[in-house]
Amino acid sequence: QVQLAESGGGLVQAGGSLKLSCATSGNIFGFSAMGWYRQAPGKQRELVATIARGGITNYADSVKGRFTISRDYAKNTVYLQMNILRPEDTAVYYCNAQNTGNINYWGKGTLVTVSS
Repeated sequence: QVQLAESGGGLVQAGGSLKLSCATSGNIFGFSAMGWYRQAPGKQRELVATIARGGITNYADSVKGRFTISRDYAKNTVYLQMNILRPEDTAVYYCNAQNTGNINYWGKGTLVTVSS
């Protein structure tokens, strides 16, 4: 069973930065894609950023130019660098991994709170 563990969330002032990490129990090269999603109170979970096995990245329009997704094969870890944070970025951030059979795995989430 694949396990994903997020870390790095916390409280930050608007304009600040945070870096989230997602450590996996498996070899991340085995996943067809990995990504970050978020869910704000009262809202549906939404895509933040994804990175495919080949390295192609995709970002939500709301985070383009501010967030960067990356990975470290040696550490089996995916990161989300978040800069110029805004209060509307406040949410629980979830790590996702998708295998070649389109099965999705999720972490338990890490809370990011951006104060104005």
